Amino acid sequence: MEETHQKPHAIFIPYPLQGHVIPSVHLAIKLASRGFTITFINTHFIHRQITASSSAADIFAAVRDTGLDIRYATMSDGLPVEFDRSLNHDQFMAALLHVFSAHAEAAVAEVVRSGTTPAPSCLIADTFYVWPSKVAKKFGLKYVSYWTEPALVFTLYYHMGLLRLNGHFGCLEAREDAIDYIPGVQSINPTDMTSYLQESDGSSVCHQINFKAFEDVKGADFVLCNTVQELELDTISALKTKMPFYSIGPIFPTGFTKSLVPTSLWSESDCTQWLDTKPRGSVLYVSFGSYAHVTHNDLVEIATGLLLSEVSFVWVLRADIVSSEDPDPLPEGFREELGDRSMIIPWCCQIQVLAHPSVGGFLTHCGWNSVLESMWCEVPMLCFPLYTDQFTNRKLVVDDWKIGINLCDKKRIMKAEVSQKVGHLMSEKTGDKCRSAIKDVKKGLENASRPDGSSEMNLDQFIKDLKFSIQKKSTRGTLGQNKDRLSNGT
Repeated sequence: MEETHQKPHAIFIPYPLQGHVIPSVHLAIKLASRGFTITFINTHFIHRQITASSSAADIFAAVRDTGLDIRYATMSDGLPVEFDRSLNHDQFMAALLHVFSAHAEAAVAEVVRSGTTPAPSCLIADTFYVWPSKVAKKFGLKYVSYWTEPALVFTLYYHMGLLRLNGHFGCLEAREDAIDYIPGVQSINPTDMTSYLQESDGSSVCHQINFKAFEDVKGADFVLCNTVQELELDTISALKTKMPFYSIGPIFPTGFTKSLVPTSLWSESDCTQWLDTKPRGSVLYVSFGSYAHVTHNDLVEIATGLLLSEVSFVWVLRADIVSSEDPDPLPEGFREELGDRSMIIPWCCQIQVLAHPSVGGFLTHCGWNSVLESMWCEVPMLCFPLYTDQFTNRKLVVDDWKIGINLCDKKRIMKAEVSQKVGHLMSEKTGDKCRSAIKDVKKGLENASRPDGSSEMNLDQFIKDLKFSIQKKSTRGTLGQNKDRLSNGT
């Protein structure tokens, strides 16, 4: 019995997008290193993509060899493995909304009823799922909600009802003035909210997911957030009055080196030799993440702007960056005109590139993983948000922390402005403010990650609180059984 209390067994189900799988894998490893048993469950599709690019049948085999107790399983997301989820985004989201919960429940039931030792005691699942609190309750598990974005985004979604009540969301003619009534948020412009909260039509499948997910999270026993307390102190303090909310970021692989667990959905190109030939801080890294799309017109303007800037760059250009049906959207003759000034690749290990001394700037979509990695590597950002939380992340980077600038100050992307902004960021003189600010932010991240830092102490407190909660539940169950025996005269 004591072993059960001391060694929690968590069933961990990440959201089936690479930007969510990566921090989930690293959190699983971190918890396993603190004595947890983890059963990590990917979807068949994510598993196939990772194993195809890495040749690893069991992605956790290498970390298990180090003594960590991480078990691995897969399940369906409700769609055929061959289905193009990127090209058919709405159908994919509809499956996650309506069908996925049945597969998740079956997968949890299989682990719970397998007789595995120690017995599962909690479920860790992405906050964007619409089902975890119900499934956890059904199987008598503690529910830990894992939020992989900043606390500011969490609280905006959490207060959707307040936004609707005040006319900033969910109406045809939403207010355009600043929002100053969200607890823990001093002020935010409507254009800095997530893309879904800026839309007048709240009936899409993604809106339904957001509504149901943030209703479901109210049933969570604990919420873990991949952010740093000192970066979002007021927001986190306000959230803590409503729920057990723990800021435990940044969640990175140990030592910020390439992880023993493959998480990439595509084969990675190695840029190291090419980067080694470039002067310190002279290369711009360009990537728009693993899922978001760019319009063909915007891509051409960005490409031409990069050409005009005369700056060296590494550009991660996914084959489906515009569409799965447009595998080479670059202007004709673009690659030839660049010569050795650039390296255009389909995918790479981002932390290795950002950590290279020749990289001095990052043109990014502002995905939260990218923002955290860029801060850790002290690489200032040129921000081009595309959808969902990226607009709010941009606000934090540019307006609050001053560690980046906007790619475009108007709605339309123009090659001349792209060239000018690239030059501004990469210049020793004009980019110095961002570089100075990001050094200070990096110190904050390092301090939070030390044994006596806020994130490590918050993680320790979470583990202590979880164990106490599991033990309390187990004690209640034992007392109840004893009471039943006494009432039956045994």
